[in-house]
Amino acid sequence: MSQPKVEIYTKWGCPYCVAAKALFDRKGIAYEEYDITMGGPRKAEMNERVPGARTVPQILVADKAYGGFDDVNALDRAGELDPILGL
Repeated sequence: MSQPKVEIYTKWGCPYCVAAKALFDRKGIAYEEYDITMGGPRKAEMNERVPGARTVPQILVADKAYGGFDDVNALDRAGELDPILGL
């Protein structure tokens, strides 16, 4: 099974963003990081892809939004993240 595309919208200095990236790094999962610290087109893109998102990180796997670090960490602890990631 091939790895689905993982995308993370982040801001500079965000400890939850660092934790989310570390979780994927530990699993050996590559991801695209989009820094929206200064707003701009990537922030508008995030708002379009994840309506109502007010915080970062916002994590998408195969174009499906899974929420922030707490949400993805809970999936991992429940053993539900690895199947999503194709592991």
